[in-house]
Amino acid sequence: MNATGDQSKRYFTVEEANRRLPLVRAIVDDIVALFHEVHDRKERLTRIRQSSRTAAHAALNPYEEELEQIERDLEKDIDRLDGYAKELKDLGVELKDYANGLVDFPTMIDGREAYLCWKRGEEEIGYWHELDAGFQGRQSLLERSVSGDDSAGDKMK
Repeated sequence: MNATGDQSKRYFTVEEANRRLPLVRAIVDDIVALFHEVHDRKERLTRIRQSSRTAAHAALNPYEEELEQIERDLEKDIDRLDGYAKELKDLGVELKDYANGLVDFPTMIDGREAYLCWKRGEEEIGYWHELDAGFQGRQSLLERSVSGDDSAGDKMK
């Protein structure tokens, strides 16, 4: 633990990140599927709620109980999404995009903090980016040297 009580940040080598990838992939697949389902249901519910408000007798909506149950179910699924994101965080991985399954693994490149970047559908970790660069700033690992806590200077393929 450091002085603030937070755990020290974990840095991954490419090899460590790739070893963690099967579990990360499974969690991200669950996140993306549930996110799209929740998003679609939430949009439909919003449209139904808006149309019922415009009706003259919205208070007499015979489906109000059902709509409230749908809202409760949505909240449960949103909590599940939060749980999946926490699982990734506990692994040391940062979820960047629920819809596309984009995650970052903290790493050290040339003595400075950076991210190893993986997107759902990619076979392995093949990119990195600066902390503030984001997905658009991804660069190939083929020509980079990436190191972790105990393997400084590891050369990439």
